[in-house]
Amino acid sequence: MAFKVTDDQQGGWSVLRVAGELDLLTSPVLRQRVHEAVAQGRHHLVLDLSDVFFCDSSGVGVLIAARRLIRSCQGRLRLILPARGAVDGSHVNRVLGALGVRRLFDVYPDLAAAVDEEPLSA
Repeated sequence: MAFKVTDDQQGGWSVLRVAGELDLLTSPVLRQRVHEAVAQGRHHLVLDLSDVFFCDSSGVGVLIAARRLIRSCQGRLRLILPARGAVDGSHVNRVLGALGVRRLFDVYPDLAAAVDEEPLSA
């Protein structure tokens, strides 16, 4: 599966759906897409990582940097990490948990839950 990031809007939330491997080669693509969204004034962002089947430390670094960037704009970042799926849930969920950084993120099981409430204006 090729790495792909698609853009969508759900109410007041910008949604980036990420698919494939989030690694040293592909993480700059996600970093750029997050920066583009913020530059366009979209500070309430959902990263749908449901279809990410591998994530290394560079991918985790992009997620942490995205959190920092969004917070600096008084925005909100939410991750979609399904609890169930291929063998014991999302790979990204397991990696974030193993590194002890999952607690830094607002995590939701699906898109409906992530965009359930409208974001406050920044």
